[in-house]
Amino acid sequence: MPAPALGPEWLDAANIITKIVEWFGPWAIVGVMLVIFAETGLLVGFFLPGDSLLFTLGMFVATGAVGVPIWVAAPLLWVAAIIGNQTGYAIGRKAGPAIFNREDSRLFKQEYVERTSAFFEKHGGKAITLAQFVPIVRTFTPVMAGVGRMRYSHFLGFNMLGATFWAFAITWLGYFLGSITWIQKNIDVMILAIVFVSVLPMLISAVRAKLGSSKVVSEQAAVVEVAE
Repeated sequence: MPAPALGPEWLDAANIITKIVEWFGPWAIVGVMLVIFAETGLLVGFFLPGDSLLFTLGMFVATGAVGVPIWVAAPLLWVAAIIGNQTGYAIGRKAGPAIFNREDSRLFKQEYVERTSAFFEKHGGKAITLAQFVPIVRTFTPVMAGVGRMRYSHFLGFNMLGATFWAFAITWLGYFLGSITWIQKNIDVMILAIVFVSVLPMLISAVRAKLGSSKVVSEQAAVVEVAE
C-alpha cells in the first residue's frame, strides 16, 4: 500500500482511491474518472491531487486492487481529462468574466487566476499542453483559454496532446513502477520529478529570455557610456 502523501489525509490519493473502491466496487474506475473530471474541468476541483491520483491508480491496477486492465483504465482517464478541459473552456467562454471578478474566499483566490494568466500569456498555445502537468494551473488554463476566446480548434489540438501525455504517461508509470518499495513510499517525490521534467523546457526558455534581456540592457548601457 502506498505511503500517505503530503497534506491532509482526505487528499491522499491512496486514501481517495480506497474510498472510491469501497463506494463504487467494480465501477471504481468511474469514480476516479469523476475526480479527474472535477480536477481538470471544475474550478472548485483545483485542490484535488490529479497527478498522484493517476500514478496511484496505476499502482492499484497493477496490484489488482482496482479490477480494470491498464489498457482500459488509461484511455478512460484520458477521456475524463479531455471532457474536463472542454468543460473548463466552456465555462470560460460563458461565465469567465463574472467568475474571475469575484472576491477572494477560502477556496478561491485571485492569485490563482493571476498566476495562470501570466503562464498562459507567456507561453500561448504551448501552455495548454504544458499546463496539463502543473497543479492548479491545469484547472484554470482551459478556463482562461475560454475567457480569452482562443480558437476552439487550436485549443482542442493542444489540449488533446497534453491530456494524452498526462493521462497515459503518469498512469502507466504508476503501473510499471508501483511495485518498487521506494516508489511506494515516495509518491510525492515521483510526482514532483514528473512536474519538474514537464516544465523544464519553460524554465530553460525563461532563463534564456532573462539572459537575453540582461544582455540587451548591458549593450544599451555600453552605448550610452560611449556616447557620453
